[in-house]
Amino acid sequence: MAKLRIGSRGSQLALWQANHVASLLRGQGHETEIEIIKTTGDKITDVALAKVGTKGMFTKEIEEALADKRVDLAVHSLKDVPTELQPEFELTAIMKREDPRDAFISIHYASLDELPKNARVGTSSLRRQCQLKTVRPDLEIIPLRGNVDTRLRKLESGEYAAIILAAAGVRRLGLDKNVRQIIAPEIMCPAVGQGALAIECRKNDSHVRELLSFLDDPATRAAIECERALLGSLGGGCQVPIGAYSLQQPGGKLQLTAMVGRPDGSQLLRENAEGSDPEQLGRETAQKLLSRGADRILRDVYAQEAPATAHP
Repeated sequence: MAKLRIGSRGSQLALWQANHVASLLRGQGHETEIEIIKTTGDKITDVALAKVGTKGMFTKEIEEALADKRVDLAVHSLKDVPTELQPEFELTAIMKREDPRDAFISIHYASLDELPKNARVGTSSLRRQCQLKTVRPDLEIIPLRGNVDTRLRKLESGEYAAIILAAAGVRRLGLDKNVRQIIAPEIMCPAVGQGALAIECRKNDSHVRELLSFLDDPATRAAIECERALLGSLGGGCQVPIGAYSLQQPGGKLQLTAMVGRPDGSQLLRENAEGSDPEQLGRETAQKLLSRGADRILRDVYAQEAPATAHP
């Protein structure tokens, strides 16, 4: 049997994810190899992601390798995957989700509430910034880029009083020793797809689709489809101040929490809803947010965050 070639970014976390999938596939008797592919998002490290303005900045080059048949499947952090895929690709498997929440990480402080006035907090996410400024308008939000281990080193060197990262990433890497608080979704709504892994392949590759079917988790897929429907209906990418977290309840109904806000925390819209149809629930909740002024918020954000010139 031919080796299954897995496309992945080269970061420590991306490689953990790719190796995790490779291990599961080997457990099914398949040979695997991992091809590391550098993406646009990996090349631009000195500009806030919201200013880059490139859809698919962490997936485009990997999809090109898929299209060229240099790889058979790609492993992505789902929150990096654009809501609209190119027609020749599909998300063949959405794996069982890890904790989707954000983690408060600090050397000296036990929680967000305990941070001193005007403390420096590191994040480059407008979604996190917006929600932090809503509960603690005094905080100084400082841009933070780099891989998980790089961000943690910056914290340990004293550049920040605290940083906010996805709980799933630090746990997967075993780097959670300074996680002081897992922030409730009611305070900090997670990013769409946060904590979940997506496996993408060519839509016409029925052989690979069949081999990957055991990795798909229906409950996670339903929740993710709901969140991505909301994001798509808002016209948002992964770097705008939009959050969504859906969870399947006993009996199959989905519960959805969503937010849209201004980066400075001056306005924050939240919606909670329940429904049985994932995509319909996402779309209807998006319309409620738009009717309450989310369209004006997002229009202003896009105007302020003009795309930076792409680096060579």
